[in-house]
Amino acid sequence: MDPTTSGRFRVHDRRPRPDIEDDPDADVADLDTDTADASEEFVLVELPEGPVDPTAPDAEEQFDPLYATAEGYEDELAERVASLKPGYVVDATLAWTDGSARFDEVEVVRESRFRFADGVEGMFEAAVETWEQIRAAGEAVGSITTRSNDGEPNGALYLFADAPGGDAFADLRAGRLPVEPLIARVNESREDDDPREVFVLRPAAHEFVAVYVVFDRDGVLAQTVRDTYDLGPGLAAGLEAGEFEAAKADDGGTLDGGVSEGGDASDDSDDSNDSDDFDALDRL
Repeated sequence: MDPTTSGRFRVHDRRPRPDIEDDPDADVADLDTDTADASEEFVLVELPEGPVDPTAPDAEEQFDPLYATAEGYEDELAERVASLKPGYVVDATLAWTDGSARFDEVEVVRESRFRFADGVEGMFEAAVETWEQIRAAGEAVGSITTRSNDGEPNGALYLFADAPGGDAFADLRAGRLPVEPLIARVNESREDDDPREVFVLRPAAHEFVAVYVVFDRDGVLAQTVRDTYDLGPGLAAGLEAGEFEAAKADDGGTLDGGVSEGGDASDDSDDSNDSDDFDALDRL
């Protein structure tokens, strides 16, 4: 009988299986054109049962990605696997054969979403202004808390330098640079684990990558970002469904441009509110 692994996992991405021997971390963009017809696999990250101490020697290893084939299933299991989207949290059992993993059982427990966009035009001002302040301070990473019109936190925006010779966007998408600790920090600050919308954006005109954890997956802010960067149903779909006014009342549409000193996305101190608010619906 094949050995199995059971646990809770984040579906990080779905991609063609790399056709490079002994290199599961190879970037899809670097593969030959024949790989477009290759079978697909899921990039999974197992979620720890409790908090992870970021200073622990093995902290980074807690979020190492693993890979499970996305095809070749039957009946109800085939339907469940086909429905999986990047960002979903699942309880699953993986069966291992010759070093390859396949789903033996899988059940979605939280429908968060990851959305990736490379080379985006018109990066929103909160990210650009914050990045300029981070670089002026000589830092390579930083974060801010964004807020609605009512001043309520509605997202955590993390910024990473895209240094020459590196590829932070590819590392984030492949799970080599873990996103999970950022989401865990948001969940801890909000004292819940509601579904989030996580946008990983690399602007064409700036040397950084943004990871934007929007608290309400279905709110107007998430819809605005999806619309702006063509990443799925957004405000237009909400208008057609008559949902926009209710969502706007609940969520607001603003981002706060202030930088939280120390780079803690859960920092809601007055220091993070010094800059003028701006309307995401106008300026995203």
